[in-house]
Amino acid sequence: MDADDDAVTARAKLGDVAAGAGMQRLHILAWRDLEDVEAGGSEVHADEIAQRWAAAGLDVTLRTSRAHGHLADARRHGYRVIRRAGRHTVFLDAPVQELLRRAGRRDGLLEVWNGLPFFAPVWARGPRATFIHHVHADMWRPVMSPGLARLGEVLELRVCPPLYRHARILTPSESSKAQIVERLRIPAAQVEAVPNGVDRRFVPGTSKAEAPTAITVGRLVPHKRVDELVRAAAAIRASLPTFRLVVVGEGYERPRLEQLIEELGAWEFVELLGHVRSEDLVERYQQAWVTVSASSDEGWGMTLTEAAACGTPAVATRIPGHVDSVQDGRSGLLVDRLDELAPAILRVLRDEELRARLGRGALERAASLSWDTTALRVLQAIAASRR
Repeated sequence: MDADDDAVTARAKLGDVAAGAGMQRLHILAWRDLEDVEAGGSEVHADEIAQRWAAAGLDVTLRTSRAHGHLADARRHGYRVIRRAGRHTVFLDAPVQELLRRAGRRDGLLEVWNGLPFFAPVWARGPRATFIHHVHADMWRPVMSPGLARLGEVLELRVCPPLYRHARILTPSESSKAQIVERLRIPAAQVEAVPNGVDRRFVPGTSKAEAPTAITVGRLVPHKRVDELVRAAAAIRASLPTFRLVVVGEGYERPRLEQLIEELGAWEFVELLGHVRSEDLVERYQQAWVTVSASSDEGWGMTLTEAAACGTPAVATRIPGHVDSVQDGRSGLLVDRLDELAPAILRVLRDEELRARLGRGALERAASLSWDTTALRVLQAIAASRR
């Protein structure tokens, strides 16, 4: 069965599930849109699901906050995008707009809880599910003022969870499920792990970069800890003079990273690429010898599995999300402490046999992940919630 046949089969399955549940009009509520300058994995996730639902003939609307320079009402990948309100007010505006049926009636709802939810159990009736990528508890303080950080913590950890005790909760990994059960105190029976997929454009290349190269991809924000990767790169460079670190992504931490690179004299071997085109990202993954992440909080590790599909193994921190996306010792190496990053990266770069074995394992891991399966399982969860 080729890719086209697979797509037809996937669309048919989605159509059958929707028809069986009497669902034709599906709405998705999300904090940010894919076009937002700070869009990340959560926004990619919503888009991958929405476009597959739309391809199956469903009427899909994504409601989110404004994205500077983009229309308030548009279409993308076969579904409607409504961008209203600001980053904080969207959590109040979206429920009001839904209650007023400003986007028409709906038969099913997917709510994305990204730090804060849209309180769907309070106002939404009918089939619905809530997707939580990971708990944000430890992420509030580094990015918010003390008062707002405390408010975010209280809302996420104390106010919201009791409202969701009987809701259907989805999350990308078993480790993020355990985190939700422990920190949000939502019953395990209500939480289902639905792994992320990998887009089919990520495939192995024909060659690797001549110099030993590591790549990290993601938003330049505190919890990604890209500064630790820059420090690790400086340490690696001391014993491997041809080593290079490529950083892909944008974010408000960029000025601080530029200052650190200047202080370390690292411009010769650290490259800040910013945002890159889709086809260029694939090529960068293909050419890298290893992909790296020092992140402190993830629900998955989307960039790690994208690189895996290109045959590039990972070295990453052992945190919830990473422990599911990377198979330690098979598709990459996981480290417990930040000071272990440089030695682990150096080990993979120097050991050709290990790197080849991990690369094969990475390909096998990525081959088991499909956005078609993700979209189907999320739709099945929404359909099952009506029973």
